[in-house]
Amino acid sequence: MTTPVASAANPGKTLGIVGLVLSIVSLQPFGLIVSIVGLVKSKKSGLGNGFALAGIIISVVGIIVVGIVIAVAVSAGVNLAAFCTEHGAGVFDNNGVTVTCGA
Repeated sequence: MTTPVASAANPGKTLGIVGLVLSIVSLQPFGLIVSIVGLVKSKKSGLGNGFALAGIIISVVGIIVVGIVIAVAVSAGVNLAAFCTEHGAGVFDNNGVTVTCGA
């Protein structure tokens, strides 16, 4: 009769799971850092870490999406400010969109 061999504990698995959760709950920068640390710990022990890899991927995609949203919002704000500077105070129709510029 053979006894089962205990598998080596993955030192980065817990960090990989935590990093994945952080990246899913919109804390991508923290999730990215924790996932990278978890992946490095796992690699040093010769093991893989799918949780950490998923956390890295989700974090990077999330950071890119947030960056794009911020860039679009800033661009829209700049365009609105330029429109109001050009037209002054009042209510205007800008290509079917009502724009109210303050005094």
